[in-house]
Amino acid sequence: MFRTIRLETNPRGVARLTLARPEKHNALDATMIAEITEAARALATDASVRVVVLSAEGRSFCAGGDLGWMREQMEADAATREGQARALAGMLAALDGLPMPLLGAVQGPAYGGGVGLLSVCDIAVGVEGAAFAMTEVRLGIIPATIGPYVLARIGAPAARRLVLSARRFEPEEALSLGLLAQVVPPDGLDAAIEEEVAALLACAPGAVADIKRLIRDLAQRVGPEAIDLSIQALVARWETEEAQAGIRAFFEKTAPPWTPS
Repeated sequence: MFRTIRLETNPRGVARLTLARPEKHNALDATMIAEITEAARALATDASVRVVVLSAEGRSFCAGGDLGWMREQMEADAATREGQARALAGMLAALDGLPMPLLGAVQGPAYGGGVGLLSVCDIAVGVEGAAFAMTEVRLGIIPATIGPYVLARIGAPAARRLVLSARRFEPEEALSLGLLAQVVPPDGLDAAIEEEVAALLACAPGAVADIKRLIRDLAQRVGPEAIDLSIQALVARWETEEAQAGIRAFFEKTAPPWTPS
């Protein structure tokens, strides 16, 4: 059914949505974006599902946007660019809007859009030695569509420190920012996720859905205006000469023009 993800639900009502492009470090391309969105929408209406675990195959959790996919957007016409940006925003909104808890099982690095995926998880557990970064500005692009969710998760001051310099940060800092709820040894990830799952299954599913909705309403809510603004910002950035130069330098393995010599 799916080419880039796997979706399985066990008899307890625990669904596992697994990113399955390990050879590409689970980078998000058009197919994966569409398949995650489809899976999230199906899960949202499945009354048998109590908890969703978002996990990944291979060494990386998610390397962010597939660079080939981004290069295609910069070569496309404006309508295609906007459609793809809207698809990415729709994927994040579908995951964020799940009525049941979404747990992130982070077994490796998460960059760019991978940080966006963690930001829409209700609870995320990461392993020691994982790395995180929003590196878009090094390529001449910006973390636009993930922006509303990152801001809602870690706040503007922390976001500024991380996105303006594109610096890498460790699991311990991700924990202090609230991006992660726990940091565990690699061989302890499954047990930590199971502990979180067991606690959630002991709670009334209707009450969980209601309080999750209320939390979104009371907190810094990501609304249509913010999503539209992020889409417009991403499309505009894809069209710049700077973005073209940054992506070209990445594929040619040369330094972009703004790098100090």
